[in-house]
Amino acid sequence: MRALLVVLAVLVAAILPSALSAQATTRQCGPVEEAGPACLLARKQFPSLPTGQVFWHLDRFPSRDAAGRAGTTTSVVADAFGLTWLFTLAKAGWRPNGGEHVATIGPLPIAPASSYAAEYLRSIFKPGTTAPLHVHSGPEAFYAVSGDTCLETPNGVQIGRRPGNSMMIKAGSPMLLMAIGEVPRQGFALIIHDATQPPTTLTQAWHPTGLCSQQLSADQAC
Repeated sequence: MRALLVVLAVLVAAILPSALSAQATTRQCGPVEEAGPACLLARKQFPSLPTGQVFWHLDRFPSRDAAGRAGTTTSVVADAFGLTWLFTLAKAGWRPNGGEHVATIGPLPIAPASSYAAEYLRSIFKPGTTAPLHVHSGPEAFYAVSGDTCLETPNGVQIGRRPGNSMMIKAGSPMLLMAIGEVPRQGFALIIHDATQPPTTLTQAWHPTGLCSQQLSADQAC
């Protein structure tokens, strides 16, 4: 009996980290913001998107009411990092009435679909923290409120420095996201995908070569 319990404990220990990672994009964000896995800040489904190239617009507002009045049918309002944010999918030149425009990221390489879902994630990563290896069914875009970003894929590495750094990745590419530098990385991510497909799938089909780890080591050696 004791031997069986030991075996079960080993199996649970092996399975639990993967289960927690798999739930990262469905776990709702709570009111307490602390370092750890990404959580789901907001989700919205759309029957269609604006025609032509689509961009992710990030704007700040003094209140949720003000942000809501300025939004469109492809906007969501979210509270994070002590501020109220308006996230909008629109053409490059779109601007809301009021607020402070923070960033425009894109164009997003979105494949045609009968309907779409946008998943907005919030995360706080200490330097060296990584997201589990995964792929998305649609493109993902990143925006860092603070800290530095490293994204490794089979095609190489992208590095973003200083507050406001951003990057994108196409659908289907395995990836490793890591916070580098010397301060915690506070950030958002957007996954825009076919609403009939899961946004995120864990994978072990590819293994990073350590490019982000090398960059982290170089940063901490300075």
